[in-house]
Amino acid sequence: MVSGPCLQAPSGARIALVSAAASGQGKTTVTAALARKIARQGRRVRVFKTGPDFLDPMLLERASGAPVHSLDLWITGLEPCRRLLAQAALEADVVLIEGVMGLYDGAPCSADLARAFGVPVIAVIDASAMAQTAGALALGLRDYGPVDLAGVIANRVAGPGHAAMVASSLRAIPLLGSLLRQERSLPERHLGLVQPDEVADLDAALDKLAEQLSLDTAAWAAMRDVRLDMPSAAPPGEPLLAGKTIAIARDAAFAFLYPANLDCLRELGATLCFFSPLADEPVPVHADAVYLPGGYPELHGAALAGAGGWQASLRQAHADGVPIWAECGGMIALAESLKDQSGLVWPMAGLLPGTVSMQTRLGGLGPQGIDTAHGLLRGHTFHYSRLDTALEPVARAVKHPSGDAGEAVYRVGSLTASYFHAYFPSCPGAVAGLFSVTGKA
Repeated sequence: MVSGPCLQAPSGARIALVSAAASGQGKTTVTAALARKIARQGRRVRVFKTGPDFLDPMLLERASGAPVHSLDLWITGLEPCRRLLAQAALEADVVLIEGVMGLYDGAPCSADLARAFGVPVIAVIDASAMAQTAGALALGLRDYGPVDLAGVIANRVAGPGHAAMVASSLRAIPLLGSLLRQERSLPERHLGLVQPDEVADLDAALDKLAEQLSLDTAAWAAMRDVRLDMPSAAPPGEPLLAGKTIAIARDAAFAFLYPANLDCLRELGATLCFFSPLADEPVPVHADAVYLPGGYPELHGAALAGAGGWQASLRQAHADGVPIWAECGGMIALAESLKDQSGLVWPMAGLLPGTVSMQTRLGGLGPQGIDTAHGLLRGHTFHYSRLDTALEPVARAVKHPSGDAGEAVYRVGSLTASYFHAYFPSCPGAVAGLFSVTGKA
């Protein structure tokens, strides 16, 4: 295989969904390598991530050089997904969508997304412990749905000979490319990949992956184009937060932010400003509301416990009735204390009665929604901690698709908090309501 100067036919943007048989097969690594390779050739590339995720998009943004939005038929919605894809196709030469888990895992699954928009699938197959059996796996992935399988990228191959054995097993399915087995894996922790800013020489590692990704440019050029009509623009919503300034915590402890959430707040008319609790920066005094997103407060217990200025400013904002929305890691930082993975206990801001303990077992995972007066606010949950509180929830999210009770929603004065990560564009009216709650604790 050779890597030619252009990975795109002249007729328009290539759109492909990169998936696999399961998690851990290297979807993110291959997607990042492919995005970086295209970008280094001077081509315009946009990347999306299927399903709820914060960490993979950070890496894919670094690899591609452009913001990475989420595509999910339930959380994002069919027509918003279509609009995002169609807009990206107008702006880029290649559009990649990284799938979630295995191709057919979840309801809706990655295959459902691909079929909804007629997008061909690239199957990443971990070939480290197989050769010709890769063909059986590829045929099964193609035919089970079925999906339009554009080809296979063999990951973790030992060399060209190993890749040739995989190619010989695929019958009529093209081997689009192969990636050598890596001596160094992208570092991970309990919630997934380590954040890019914490990885030394990440750009050099991405460049190396791009160089080692061998592509069959003829097979790539043979991939069909996807024609997506741009849906009619959604009618502009009412600027329910016009004139409001929302202060948003953003640093290594509070980094789980959907780009679409920030866009939604701006579309609602809000002005955004950012501050760092880890740097002991206080809540800006001119803020009309505060947003504490999720992240890794459990990794920064000492710094947050010692951030006296930040904690005092937050308590004052709460006492003044400033609306505060805290989700997952943001909620953890507002409890009375946090017991981290090593068993150390750190005092937190204390606005939410109760204690948080990290645990080795998963505490919550999957899509959920909260019924509101404005409609269903959709999102997800994913955490490895437990909140022990005597406080009664004011509401509970509902799990999708089972309908079972999900994460609790708590309210103390102007504070609303939950393990639930909200996807703001799913219900802007409910979001405006979150940032308008007032009252004394």
